[in-house]
Amino acid sequence: MQRRNFLRLAGGGAIAPALAPLAACSAGLPPAATAAWAGPAADEADPRRWALSWALLAPHSHNLQSWLADLREPGVITLRVDRGRLLPETDPQARQILMSQGTFLELLVMACAERGQRAQVQLFPEGAFGPQAVDDRPVARVRLVPDASVARDPLFAQVPHRRTNRSAYDPARRPEPSALQAIARAMAPFPAVRAGFTGADDAAALQRHRAIAQDAWAIELRTPRTLLESYRWLRIGLREIAQHRDGISLNDPLVRALAAVGLFDRSVAPPAGDRAVEGQVRDFARKIDSTPAFFWMVTEGNARATQVDAGRAYVRAQLAATAHGLAMHPLQQALQEYPEQARPYADIHALVGAPRPTHTVQMWTRLGHAPPVAPAPRRGLQAHLAA
Repeated sequence: MQRRNFLRLAGGGAIAPALAPLAACSAGLPPAATAAWAGPAADEADPRRWALSWALLAPHSHNLQSWLADLREPGVITLRVDRGRLLPETDPQARQILMSQGTFLELLVMACAERGQRAQVQLFPEGAFGPQAVDDRPVARVRLVPDASVARDPLFAQVPHRRTNRSAYDPARRPEPSALQAIARAMAPFPAVRAGFTGADDAAALQRHRAIAQDAWAIELRTPRTLLESYRWLRIGLREIAQHRDGISLNDPLVRALAAVGLFDRSVAPPAGDRAVEGQVRDFARKIDSTPAFFWMVTEGNARATQVDAGRAYVRAQLAATAHGLAMHPLQQALQEYPEQARPYADIHALVGAPRPTHTVQMWTRLGHAPPVAPAPRRGLQAHLAA
């Protein structure tokens, strides 16, 4: 789940080549925006609330955090999608949203085990969503059953350290074979999700991965409606960041000043050929060229339950990468189902051996070593509890 943006004076010229990605800006965030990363309150007695406090640290597309937990039934957590937090332009079929429900569920299950609770997960207890949209039916019903024998997952220790790292990677440091093996092993609870890797040992394939990623990123930046969707979730300055604690945070002094005097119009996309856009395309290309390896996940079919399981597998893979000092950065653009991405979509499926329409690439990421980054904002437990 990642996006970047650039700025323009309202009705005028470009003022910056690119906005820094969320991960690069988090160090200047207000403490309230990242307080959730400290975990649940020490005196939290309800194991459901305790587990949810960890689950909300899961990765999510655009950092939308579209998780709603209903606790009205004793001993049960009913998970629904917050339908005010969707991406209709870049995720028109809500596939990424369902994967993000899966990342949340997997951390929830891990956290329950830490409190001696076995989480019994029933997906789509009232029936699965159709292939094109989500509705108010629950994604999952999770019953907590006290069980002192439930096994704790060693990956849970990495939850507060997990990051989505969008910075340049060290091209000279390849991921170690032992780390790749650990990432693949971490996905074992979901055998229907197939993992794959490409690195410097296959230079031609590595270059092809880079080219597809660059192509897809340029398309998304140059498509006005998809760029404006990112603008909707852009949070500028400490006040907006503290108020929303979601989306794409930016705390650059110049940008704050321009927004304060009304000179940054987030409702207007730049024209074709804009220098700021093209500068961001080039900046992203440089980062992709620094990438020493790529990781992907493929499933046969694309049912809603499959998407959720893919999300559960992905967060396990990312936690395993974190344990081995590796950074991951999802490259969702080429996997998105809007018309302008048809060429990169077909290209990445062909490259990783996922024939359409029978197979789907559910996740594709950069993988490598990178400088550490700070955590993304989180809205906190109360924001995720259904009224």
